[in-house]
Amino acid sequence: MTPHIVQCTVNDRETLLKLSYDTFYEAFRAQNTAENMKAYTDSAFTIDRITEELRHPESKFYFIYSGDVPAGYLKVNINDAQSEPMGSDALEVQRIYVLSEYHKQGFGKALLNHAYSIAHSLKKTKVWLGVWEENDNAIGFYKKQGFKKTGSHSFFMGDDEQTDLIAEKILPSN
Repeated sequence: MTPHIVQCTVNDRETLLKLSYDTFYEAFRAQNTAENMKAYTDSAFTIDRITEELRHPESKFYFIYSGDVPAGYLKVNINDAQSEPMGSDALEVQRIYVLSEYHKQGFGKALLNHAYSIAHSLKKTKVWLGVWEENDNAIGFYKKQGFKKTGSHSFFMGDDEQTDLIAEKILPSN
């Protein structure tokens, strides 16, 4: 079945909240303490916070579906919504998560390609993201997609300061 991608609206907030929590928990629970996971998810994954993010004019969320089931999601930011000041020519992929049962089926690549399409339509010249330095699978995936490490920044999982690698990809001209 071919996956399809749909932009989220504020009416999708409960589905997005559950998918955000589930995918984050799957991705990081094995390498973090239960206390730090709880501290992070209790602040990051609330209905009010998701609603606020969905309403931000410079951020967009997209579901990727397998049939009628949301299998993952993408969040992109431009301009001042970016989590780092990367300039007006950049699009940030802030979140890209796929439920583990859909890994290795092209869903992540489809979401990333969608981000490139958005960047092209907005005349952005680069796409960038942060990826946890301990997430070898994701780092390998982004390397295969042509991303290059350009820096790092701190990310707090509860009280644990972790390092996210910043990676960028310069987009070919249209």
